[in-house]
Amino acid sequence: MLTSLQNPLVKQIRKLRQAKERRSQRQFLIEGTHLLEAACAASYPIEVVCYTLQWQGRYPQLWQQAIAQARCSELVSPEVLKAVATTVNPDGVVATASRRAINSCPAKPSLGLVLETIQDPGNLGAIIRTAAAADVDGLWLSQDSVDLDHPKVLRSTAGQWFKLPMQISPDLSEQIEQWRQRGVQVLATAAEATRDYWSCDLRPPTVLLLGNEGSGLTPELSILATDVVKIPISPAVESLNVAIAAAIILFEAQRQRQS
Repeated sequence: MLTSLQNPLVKQIRKLRQAKERRSQRQFLIEGTHLLEAACAASYPIEVVCYTLQWQGRYPQLWQQAIAQARCSELVSPEVLKAVATTVNPDGVVATASRRAINSCPAKPSLGLVLETIQDPGNLGAIIRTAAAADVDGLWLSQDSVDLDHPKVLRSTAGQWFKLPMQISPDLSEQIEQWRQRGVQVLATAAEATRDYWSCDLRPPTVLLLGNEGSGLTPELSILATDVVKIPISPAVESLNVAIAAAIILFEAQRQRQS
């Protein structure tokens, strides 16, 4: 059992709580039973599993599955487990995994989602969870957005992070141009648009563009859209949360496709 916070492996895992270390080590944290269960179900490559004796006793089947899938596993004291976790009250297991490859998204999505400069990890996690529920087959994120593997992002996805194809795009403008050449409809939202979102035909291959929580899409991306729509809201309300806006339009696409 690892009991020392000075153990080299423990010190290495603790560093992954910082964004710069996740980027340099190209690894991230999987915290908690639910996320680990989702990672195992998706056969996601796991590096190290740290668990307490109490957790092992509560989840013997998941323990066996996790240690079989991981490169190595370590029994640790509750104090060590709490030190490597980012949550206040960890439930007894923390794992590390390699960063996701960036080539899993389809070249021509049936229903895709582009996110530009999303900063709040809770928002990004909620959008990923919603996108998976709406059968989105690819999510593209700008490089200046919050990290895809930020601990709060993963927790907010409720395990859907491991199911949705996602990638960081070095050039969203170029990506959008490629979709347009392949006949993909590119839809942007704007408060000043004259067309309501439900009047747009969302049955053909479509990519939805959503921008920063405060400033929205940049003009450079907005101008590339083949259509611009709005979500009508009360004049007393300035705007909707970006995760809510994504859910409204994505599930309208689902409604149209199922009719």
